[in-house]
Amino acid sequence: MSTRDNRELTKSHRGRVVAAWQKKDIKGDGPAGVGETRHIDGQQLGRARTSNMMKLIILASAVFSAFSLRAGATTTAHQEQTFESACSSLNTAVISPDVKTLFSEILPAGTALVVPGLDASCANSTTITTDLCRLSLNVTTSASSDVLIEVWLPRNWTGRFLSTGNGGINGCLSYDDMAYATSLGFSTTGSNNGHSGQNGTRFLNNVEVVRDYSYRALTTSAAVGKEVTASFYQKSHTKSYYLGCSTGGRQGFKMAQDFPEIFDGIVAGAPAFNFQGLMSWSGTFHSIIKRAGPDGFPPASTWAAVDAELLAQCDHLDGAIDGILEDPSMCNFRPEALICQNGQANSTCITGKQAATIRQFLSPVYGVNGSFVYPRLEPVPGFLAFISSSYSAKQFLYTDHWFKYALYNDPNLNTTFLGPENWQYAFENDPTGARTWSGNLTQMAARGTKLLHYHGLQDTLISSASSNTYYNLASRTMSLSSSDLDDFYRYFRISGMGHCTGGLGASAIGNRGPNAASLDPAENVLTAMMQWVEEGVAPNAVIGSRFQNGTKALGVEYTRSHCKFPLRNVLKPGGNYTNQGDWQCVL
Repeated sequence: MSTRDNRELTKSHRGRVVAAWQKKDIKGDGPAGVGETRHIDGQQLGRARTSNMMKLIILASAVFSAFSLRAGATTTAHQEQTFESACSSLNTAVISPDVKTLFSEILPAGTALVVPGLDASCANSTTITTDLCRLSLNVTTSASSDVLIEVWLPRNWTGRFLSTGNGGINGCLSYDDMAYATSLGFSTTGSNNGHSGQNGTRFLNNVEVVRDYSYRALTTSAAVGKEVTASFYQKSHTKSYYLGCSTGGRQGFKMAQDFPEIFDGIVAGAPAFNFQGLMSWSGTFHSIIKRAGPDGFPPASTWAAVDAELLAQCDHLDGAIDGILEDPSMCNFRPEALICQNGQANSTCITGKQAATIRQFLSPVYGVNGSFVYPRLEPVPGFLAFISSSYSAKQFLYTDHWFKYALYNDPNLNTTFLGPENWQYAFENDPTGARTWSGNLTQMAARGTKLLHYHGLQDTLISSASSNTYYNLASRTMSLSSSDLDDFYRYFRISGMGHCTGGLGASAIGNRGPNAASLDPAENVLTAMMQWVEEGVAPNAVIGSRFQNGTKALGVEYTRSHCKFPLRNVLKPGGNYTNQGDWQCVL
């Protein structure tokens, strides 16, 4: 079906679409056609692509062909079971030696789920809003690695399947995302990404654990989740989706680049792609602070003045004085304007050395022979406070653990002053393909998979400039214009959004349950993706909501329509920045 402009939809039509998505009898083109093999392979992800793409490294469907419910193998017997007894039967399902059932349980709507025994660095609670069956499994992925997987099966299943992603270098399930997806009727899966906790110590001398982190935990959990779903409901899913941000965004792009047959629609936010470059860049901030010394880093008393000067230089570029930069890539912040003059108070100015430090923070990183490593941190209010809290005391945890345990296999490696040779080593030693930086989405486009990419422009953890760089890489690699890319790949910059969520602007876009203001596809990236896949109606903009005092319970203060890249948002002359209709997208 050809893509149609979402502006053709009337509000009443969008309402009918939302209502239809709540029903169970959804029409579709069948399951996503995941490739099958009879075991979990340890095959490394090579650079070469075959005509039939990479063979998926997943569990065989044969593993779960015996996953029949205890009440009997026939459809009739299955239908006679109650939802509760069907869930209970999963405890005693016949499992392959590679798959161990840990437990299954019913979680009624309203349950305040608290998961015991998790690593202290992982979030362990969420609120369940729909009746569901929770299944926990441990899956062996190699002789030296395994993945903890959960599959959540809602009573109100719509026929759709969704996989969730992870964050950082963590081994933590995204329970909030799983609760959100099941509330919308998806059978949903998540995993611990092959290790437990917000650290990378299990990577040490174990490339198979790194492989799980890079991609295999997701391909495995998707395959397992689909097979469990088909066995539990006695029919296959209709459409398959992915939702993730940060590392979850990188995982989404990994699927788009190398495993596009797994999902029909991928929603990937603030992606940690160019991962080797990102880890290298993240490590530069601590090094800059250490080299600058106590007198070279702007003290906290000056941060408000720095933010004010940044806004004075750049806030007007989008036509609105609202404290939010609609396109920070246009901001050429000059910190030298704040250098102290005689008689000024220290809290209102900085030294030349401190201005030089700020310039280093906001500069791209280049490596051996001037090779590109990572783009600059975009200048946005609050960047100094973030850098101080995240990087000043010690090396950034993710950088420290990635270089120590995944790259050098040396727990004693001093990562304080990583440099070009270390960054080059990272790029050259990536056997599992964690970098995730191929601009070739040809196989995804041919398969018909859709990719919705978003990035918050107030993100100080992963520079939004990286997303701009990737979009242009894909355009060059595939020799496609933006209008050509629109058929399968659309990228939206969300002004005023921090890392994946929050921030000062209209950042509630339905990418995560707690911040969803609406299920209207115009205002919700997940339902927008469903509409794109199932109705052929692609989003041309994403409407975000800003809550009163940043609190959803207080209601919406204003909304703003965020443009599809490469367009940027500008306020019409004489417009009110809180009025959505007063903004327009321009090149």
